[in-house]
Amino acid sequence: MSGDSGSKSYKVVTYGCQMNVHDSERLSGLLEDAGYVKAGQQGDPDLVVFNTCAVRENADNKLYGNLGQLAPVKSRHKGMQIAVGGCLAQKDRDTIVAKAPWVDVVFGTHNIGHLPALLERAAVERKAQVEILESLETFPSTLPTRRESAYAAWVAISVGCNNTCTFCIVPALRGKEEDRRPGDVLAEIEALVGEGVIEVTLLGQNVNAYGSDLGDREAFSKLLRAAGQVEGLERIRFTSPHPRDFTDDVIAAMAETPNVMHQLHMPLQSGSDRVLKAMRRSYRQDRFLGIIRKVREAMPDAAISTDIIVGFPGETEEDFEETMKVVREARFTNAFTFQYSKRPGTPAAEMDDQIPKAVVQARYDRLIALQEEISWEENKKQVGRTLEVLVAEGEGKKDDRTDRLSGRAPDNRLVHFNPSMRGVNGQHSSRPAEPVRPGDMVTVEITYAAPHHLLAEGPALAVRRTPAGDAWEKRRAVPAAKLAGVMLGLPSIGAPQALPLAAPAGGACCGD
Repeated sequence: MSGDSGSKSYKVVTYGCQMNVHDSERLSGLLEDAGYVKAGQQGDPDLVVFNTCAVRENADNKLYGNLGQLAPVKSRHKGMQIAVGGCLAQKDRDTIVAKAPWVDVVFGTHNIGHLPALLERAAVERKAQVEILESLETFPSTLPTRRESAYAAWVAISVGCNNTCTFCIVPALRGKEEDRRPGDVLAEIEALVGEGVIEVTLLGQNVNAYGSDLGDREAFSKLLRAAGQVEGLERIRFTSPHPRDFTDDVIAAMAETPNVMHQLHMPLQSGSDRVLKAMRRSYRQDRFLGIIRKVREAMPDAAISTDIIVGFPGETEEDFEETMKVVREARFTNAFTFQYSKRPGTPAAEMDDQIPKAVVQARYDRLIALQEEISWEENKKQVGRTLEVLVAEGEGKKDDRTDRLSGRAPDNRLVHFNPSMRGVNGQHSSRPAEPVRPGDMVTVEITYAAPHHLLAEGPALAVRRTPAGDAWEKRRAVPAAKLAGVMLGLPSIGAPQALPLAAPAGGACCGD
């Protein structure tokens, strides 16, 4: 449904990792520069863009199922267009139009800036446009971006990946690693802070390999320290690193730069040296656990999360027990666990001894149970602590019903809290004189822990209004229809459906 001004409306549907979510922000910025307006909750948009992921085995089924749902919508909506981009588009190319001939545009990971022109060409020529480039023309961060958050932002420091993990198809789809110049990265961060952003997450498929394209092995730690000097920037995070490139200078930069958060996502994938070799992962169990020990020595309060694949071809019970051993020793705050998914085009897909589904499921269930137990035990250690929480928007599913707010602690733990203030002598509580906004900072005392969140049931100890909260309020004040954010999961065309809870930041697209 076109906007009130006659502009065409659009909706972006995103699958996959943070890199894809950030790419979708760029797609939104490109479309709005071209005159589109973001679709509201009601009616069918004039344009639906799928930004796809190729990591999971069911990615194809999910995309084609959703395209099938859109076919009748498009037939009754004159002028509606459908575009498919991202990793799956880079992989499948003409196959998408062959299976779903009602798709108007297919574009890849290297040419997202061409989308508006491709849409116009498809409309004029009344024919599907398929354009896949094999290498990057221009770094995506030069493109216009519609940020989904007024207070936190992704900043890509590199694209592509030089690793050759046997289970991962992403390097073949996103190409070799290309690094941005440090000055360009810092200029983007400074511009974001000038707009009110107080938290940035540095992004890369292998973020701490940054510098390999620049000839400086310590470029990433230098970038962390330089970003730490940006006035007004309160929190710096990064994802996802690779154990091979995780060096002592990075640990020192994390420990010594006050606004670099003591939170680390360190993909394990397997605890078995034999499986790690088959995965073509260039580290072994001792190296991985050595990194964990060094991080905890430098930052005892560090919260460490991970990625783990269960059921990789040839994985034995002994191999799986090695993974369980590492999980027990590393004591991850949380883990993104995956059952191995065969991807055509990867060496692992052709390996012998693919593990039966029932065996993989049983191991997966055991791993989940162990990690849930550890996550809960680690979260219980937070009870009684005083934390400053960055208030977030949309983090708490029950916030409206419970009259509470939610946000992230410095170590990225999810915290639900009571927004009322402690009164005189702690005997009474009341609402703050000014409302607490997303982007503001609230100091709370943790009173309860669950495996995946913390709760501060008492009144807040302090509220600090921030430029980020001001930016959120200013954005909210602009007259506009209530807009849906970048979506994760199944799309809803027409009547909206509830979205699944997105995983917290940390899981990598290819499971670095």
